[in-house]
Amino acid sequence: MPRNGWKQPDPAKPQSKKTHFSCFFGVFGVPFWRPPFLYFPMSNNDGPRIRRRQRQHFQIMRALSSAPKVQHGALPWRYVDGTIEVMLVTSRDTGRWVIPKGWPHDGMSSARSAAQEAFEEAGITGAITKKTIGRFHYLKFIGDSDAIDCIVHVHALEVEEELSSWPEKNQRTRRWFLRPEAADLVDEPELRDVILNFTP
Repeated sequence: MPRNGWKQPDPAKPQSKKTHFSCFFGVFGVPFWRPPFLYFPMSNNDGPRIRRRQRQHFQIMRALSSAPKVQHGALPWRYVDGTIEVMLVTSRDTGRWVIPKGWPHDGMSSARSAAQEAFEEAGITGAITKKTIGRFHYLKFIGDSDAIDCIVHVHALEVEEELSSWPEKNQRTRRWFLRPEAADLVDEPELRDVILNFTP
């Protein structure tokens, strides 16, 4: 027997016909096998959809290969009959529920930047915490060719005024939710934890 422990198969014994696939699709460090037929269009209508998903895969991998970009966000809240409610707004690109957030503003602290985003995106003002109450990651897709890995530092904003007019009124919807409902509506698990664990 060779030193490495391998021995030649006995031709008299039937060999199992196992197929070993080396085609893996790894996202966020979790590899899983993807059937080969998913890489090729099954019909003329499937081709664009599959190519779009492949582009998104490469966008994700490219975004995760670099350091995340910092953003600042506000978690708007209020008391109604002793119960905490949280305000969410819709994103401009996909319409999913998110908190007001955005890039840092020149000359502004993290808290001030978060308050400015709350004004621009949700038309609200109030007292905001200087310290963050948490943070979360998300991928910001830019068109069909790029994506950015972002980390959002979240500040709590106790809403004192809801304006009837604000910069992005015609681009977003704002709405109050009970805290468990708001946590269920957001896509990011870390943001869900921030909402549920927040204590005024």
